[in-house]
Amino acid sequence: MDPSSNAFRRRIAVALAVVALLFPLATGLATAQSVQGASGTIVVDEGETVDGIDGVAGTVVVRGTVDGDLSGAAGSIRVAETGRVDGNVQAAAGTIVVDGTVGGNVETGAGSFELTDTGRIGGSLDVGAGSITVDGAVDGDVRAAADSVVLGPNADVGGEFRYDAETFTESPDATVAGGVVEDTSLRGDTGVAFGSDLAPSWVGSAYGVAVNLALGAVLLLAFPRFSRGVADRVGGDSLRSGGVGLVALIGTPILLVLVAVTVVGIPLALVGIAAYVVAIWIGSVYGRYALGSWVLNRLGRPNRWVALLLGVLGIAAIGLVPWVGGLVDLLVLLLGLGALALGLRDRYRGARGVASDRGPVGAD
Repeated sequence: MDPSSNAFRRRIAVALAVVALLFPLATGLATAQSVQGASGTIVVDEGETVDGIDGVAGTVVVRGTVDGDLSGAAGSIRVAETGRVDGNVQAAAGTIVVDGTVGGNVETGAGSFELTDTGRIGGSLDVGAGSITVDGAVDGDVRAAADSVVLGPNADVGGEFRYDAETFTESPDATVAGGVVEDTSLRGDTGVAFGSDLAPSWVGSAYGVAVNLALGAVLLLAFPRFSRGVADRVGGDSLRSGGVGLVALIGTPILLVLVAVTVVGIPLALVGIAAYVVAIWIGSVYGRYALGSWVLNRLGRPNRWVALLLGVLGIAAIGLVPWVGGLVDLLVLLLGLGALALGLRDRYRGARGVASDRGPVGAD
């Protein structure tokens, strides 16, 4: 066996071990009593009871019972109609929907928040979001700061409803015992409450930058030559890298679905899903590194560490621009994912070529 191939495999093992430690930070980390899926999903099924949920995940769904608090951050959080959180909800998410019951207080920051007509909050509601809809029961006070606030016909608030919004809609059928008050001092309270403090919106962005830099450092240390090859592919043939990345991004989930059709293929599909999510993350970081390398090469001052820092920080800054940020992030992902796939293919072909040149085992 080729010694260089052995060394490459050892570096892969080390890198995957580190990625396994970092990956939960980026996709799904929960307490031991919680349910966590390979894709960073935390689910408490109907009829199931857990002590609490405290972590970071892509999606959190509560259909059963959480005896304690639900806290952390996620892409989306939903307390289903059959779900119950006996403690407090203190979380940040893209979307938060409460169809079920929360026994304590709800303190959240979100892109959108909705308390539906079947939802009930036993304590107070303190939320900052892009849009807020309250159409269920809140036993305590409500503080809502958003671009759009809607007080629905099924709303039943036991205390005061205090809001700050560019657009406010109140149904005549809504019940608010303490009255409705507009309070412009709430403006800017769009962070997430943890205890008595509010986490500003930049915390999530800084966290993402730190995790991407950590993974990038691991990749550059473990695979310096391979990483350089990825950057060269993006800089030398970006169209090809982007095309391969698009095929990989769309084609892999389709292939995994086909594999999962059979009972035997389900375990393979689950492993494939985990590998796919990790590959997307690695490809995204490689894309940022490649962009930084391309800029520095243009300036005639190549440096892999500066390239990583420049790429990660640059894309994070561009990501703050509406629409443009999302498009650039997607393009960088396609470039990095495609170059990663091409690099792995070439490495595989090279290893096979070495084995073929040596002939069968025992041959001269």
